[in-house]
Formats: sequence, C-alpha cells, structure tokens
Amino acid sequence: MKHRCGWTKDDPLMIAYHDEEWGVPVHDDQKHFEFLVLDTFQAGLSWKTVLYKREAFRKAFADFDTKKVAKMTGAQLEKLLSDPSIIRNRLKVFGTVKNAKAFLEIQKEFGSFDKYIWSFVGDKPIINNRKSISEVPATSKESDAMSKALKKRGFTFVGSTICYAYMQAAGLVNDHLEECFRYKQILKL
Repeated sequence: MKHRCGWTKDDPLMIAYHDEEWGVPVHDDQKHFEFLVLDTFQAGLSWKTVLYKREAFRKAFADFDTKKVAKMTGAQLEKLLSDPSIIRNRLKVFGTVKNAKAFLEIQKEFGSFDKYIWSFVGDKPIINNRKSISEVPATSKESDAMSKALKKRGFTFVGSTICYAYMQAAGLVNDHLEECFRYKQILKL
C-alpha cells in the first residue's frame, strides 16, 4: 500500500490531484494562473470544495487564458455570479480579472510569469522534510515576500497563506511528508 499525505483522505479526486499534480514544479504560465485562481477561491473554504468545482472554473474563466480573462466585461462577471457551479464570491470573481491584468503586466516585464515567480525561491524548489502534517506551516518567509510583491503589483486575494498554498500546488515548495511515496518522486523532477 502506498503512503500518502493524510489530507487526501479516501477521496478519489483528492488522491488523483495529490498523486499527479500537487508539488510538481510548474513552468507553464497558464497552469500558474490556474493555480493562483483556484487558490484565491479556496480562501476560507476547503481545497476539496474548489477541486470539485475546477472544471466549472475552467469553463467560467476561458480555460485560465489570462488574455481572455483580462478582457472579461462586468456583464460577463455578473453572469458568473448567478452560476451555481462555481464559488460565487463577487470580490473573488471580479478580482480574477484584476489578477489576470496584473499577471499580463508581469509577463510583459519579465518575459514570463514563471521566470518572475520562481525568483522567490531562488529558481529551485524548497525541499522540506516534514514527518507530520502538523509540521506544515500556513506561511513562510518566501510566501510573505511573494504576497507583498504581488499586492504591490496590483493582485488581490494573495495573502501569505494563499501564496503558500499556491507554492505547494505549483511545486515551488515540496511539502509532501517524507513517508509519502510522492516525496522522493518529486525530488527527482
């Protein structure tokens, strides 16, 4: 039997996400934007809730195409607020467009969002040696710095806790527990 991080419980979608995506270093800007959007909507909710609405978010936000999201109109966003398949938080829905615009500005300045965001961890994943889920923090000095920098660039819903969850998802930090079978697999990536 494979040992996994305990947060997956026995939920098939959570297990698939854990086994295939969580902690894998991301270098694709569209995937970065997707994780930022999803982590924004997770604020105050469980990851499971967001994961089960992921496909609806893909549809709602043009498959996380930042250029298309940045051009979404107020009318389009108002329509999303009546869509029960997503999390209908007005500030988060409208904030997604604001974040898309800020994301595009970073791409323009740095050539890619990937190049910019990986600079917060010295261009390589932070490898942690966690033995228990209780050792995993909600924030780090890197997520604090990322949060501050993203807010300065016009992002919203990017507090340090959201940034840390994003860093875990996008593989900027490996927080798989040492006993988890994915820990060593991700070290090899």
